[in-house]
Amino acid sequence: MNQPLPFGPGRTGRASHAGRSDLAEVMDKVAHGDKQAFSSLYDALAPMVFGIVVRVVRDRSQSEEVTQEVMIDLWRQAARYRPDQGSVAAWAATIAHRRAVDRVRSAQASADREQAQAARAHQTAFDEVSEQVETRLESEQVRRCMRGLTELQRQAVTLAYYRGLTYREVAEALRTPLPTIKTRMRDGLIRLRDCMGVTT
Repeated sequence: MNQPLPFGPGRTGRASHAGRSDLAEVMDKVAHGDKQAFSSLYDALAPMVFGIVVRVVRDRSQSEEVTQEVMIDLWRQAARYRPDQGSVAAWAATIAHRRAVDRVRSAQASADREQAQAARAHQTAFDEVSEQVETRLESEQVRRCMRGLTELQRQAVTLAYYRGLTYREVAEALRTPLPTIKTRMRDGLIRLRDCMGVTT
């Protein structure tokens, strides 16, 4: 039997405290929708529930929220209570501990997700910056090494590797015999390799 909570969070009810020996009878009345009985149940169990929860959650504000959730569970699930399976207090303590553990796990999972997202964002940004820096450094090194080539070598390498021309097209563009272009290209690439520290 699911009942709406008879009063909002924070209200402790006006009923007198019920003794533990009376809680089974009180719970039976709660199961039948007795709001006054629930006020008594709340007064009797809420302090104990809060004590259990706060030892697990270790945050007063969240513990108060979890305590309210537990009391709502007791109100809505009152019909499920079985006296032969334990006392009302023990049943409430079990629910309280389970709710507290769930809250901690939920909070930890949320924190883990945020940390993972932050780590991914940081790594992505780092990779992008590293790639840009590396590309820029390499391009500057290439330009510096290119300045060490002869004019013909520099022109031939530029046409072949930056514009995608074949050796024959390079020879035609520079009006230079093909064998000469091949020789200058080979020598130019060797000088570039040595200048940039590339190993083969």
